[in-house]
Amino acid sequence: MHTLRKNRPLRRIVLASAATVSGMVLLLSLKPHTTPAVAGLAASPAPSSSSSTSGTAGGSTGSTGSGGSSGSSGSTTGSRTLTGDSVQTRYGPVQVRVTLTDGKITDVTAVAYPQENPRDQQINAYAVPQLTREALSAQSADIDTVSGATYTSDGYRRSLQSALDSANG
Repeated sequence: MHTLRKNRPLRRIVLASAATVSGMVLLLSLKPHTTPAVAGLAASPAPSSSSSTSGTAGGSTGSTGSGGSSGSSGSTTGSRTLTGDSVQTRYGPVQVRVTLTDGKITDVTAVAYPQENPRDQQINAYAVPQLTREALSAQSADIDTVSGATYTSDGYRRSLQSALDSANG
């Protein structure tokens, strides 16, 4: 009767541990499908930034120039539109355009942000408006990071700061 009842708890523990470790290794080795595209962008940031600035934000470059000239004629009064630097993040570039009226931030627009896949679109659909509200209420680039959009928040903050720095300098 003893041979019919095979109770081997140690064998079960070893098998369960091996299955858990194997599952964790597989889970941790999973990579997002956009990594090769991001690596391609990171390998050539200068041409990508130039083409996106002239292609996507061609009008913004022109308005930045005209905004800069109107800003020169009246440095603290009037309305100026400034475009911040294009900041390369892990998932793509982030660039912000700021409108200053009498030295106050009246409008912030995200000119470029990651939109390569549905997940990027989902994240930035709620992150970009929240970052815009934060910037308008803070009247500076000292804004909170949006949970779940850390890289976009960091790029947004750095681009906004560069636009504000160009307004002051």
